[in-house]
Amino acid sequence: MSQVRLLESADIPAIAGMFQRVFRNDRAAPPTALVDYMRQHYLEAPGCDPEIRPLVHVNGEGRISGFVGVNALPMVHNGRRLRAAICGSFMVEERESDPLAGARILKAFLAGPQDLSFSETASEVSMQMWTRLRGVVLPQYSLDWVRVIRPAAFSLSVASNRIRSARLAAPFARALDTFYRKRMSRGEQRWSAVPEAGAGQSGFQVAETDRSGFAAVVDRLMMQFPLRPEWAEGQLDHILTDAEQKPDEGELVYASVSARTGTLVGAFAYYAKAGEIGRVLQILPLPGQAGPVIDCLIDHACKRGLSGLRGRTQPALLEAMLGRRIAFVHVASTVIHSRDQTIVQACRDGQGFFNGIAGEHWSRLIGGRFK
Repeated sequence: MSQVRLLESADIPAIAGMFQRVFRNDRAAPPTALVDYMRQHYLEAPGCDPEIRPLVHVNGEGRISGFVGVNALPMVHNGRRLRAAICGSFMVEERESDPLAGARILKAFLAGPQDLSFSETASEVSMQMWTRLRGVVLPQYSLDWVRVIRPAAFSLSVASNRIRSARLAAPFARALDTFYRKRMSRGEQRWSAVPEAGAGQSGFQVAETDRSGFAAVVDRLMMQFPLRPEWAEGQLDHILTDAEQKPDEGELVYASVSARTGTLVGAFAYYAKAGEIGRVLQILPLPGQAGPVIDCLIDHACKRGLSGLRGRTQPALLEAMLGRRIAFVHVASTVIHSRDQTIVQACRDGQGFFNGIAGEHWSRLIGGRFK
């Protein structure tokens, strides 16, 4: 008889092996670094809640055949404190012998003690499972956005994911991009590139900062969201420290944006690696300042030599992104579940702060290295 139960420390090696097989297509034994990381990530990190933990599915023969990764996140909604659960790695093996294992483990997770459950990486299959269990898809949170900066280098970066030798053309791509972008006027809007002279935003100052400097302004910039994280002690610092340890993504750059008067209007964090497409972890503008903050981010990435930017949408950013030659693509869905319909409606209305540092993409399980 199969069962679903809470993850125990002794389960971690088996879970790491399943992660290696399912998500990394590697049947070798999981590296010790991956085993250690998953134990720390799911059972020992700041904010861990003994009642809101990952779940494992154990088949009739006593083997672990399924897993859902869970991280607890304290939140607040209009002054009311909530317990949220982020659904991360969701994997099932032996589907042929037990096709309902995934549904059972997800149902058990959603029946947990948390006030709100959500995921920003739901595949088509898991999204359907969520909705059958009264989960709700949030379309305005479910798009990835892309901005091309250097078209030749951008194309080369995409191609090199499949053909490594494509990188040999990098010098030619740089010369072509410089020639093309210098013939664009400052502030000119094209889908294909950003001018060498920049996006055209003036009157704002960008200052690079460090992890603690970025963390110091996060809560102030999140106050506009009625539903937002209320980090446990040390949790935000842990998230940012974790996010920094992705060398293949590049350096995690933090910056604040101020008006000419010195007043803070926003901040952003993104991965910078010259010639590559930078992953944006977070954009945090004050209300009405999303446009200038996005322009400052793009200009900053230009100066860093990036070929483009890619990030996750939030409703507070969508209007400002329109007209800035930003393209949108659907890769995975943000889904939520709550027994409290006021919370569900707040999420539908775009009042929640999800994705990025309040999600899953900061974790080393997405884009990290364990060798």
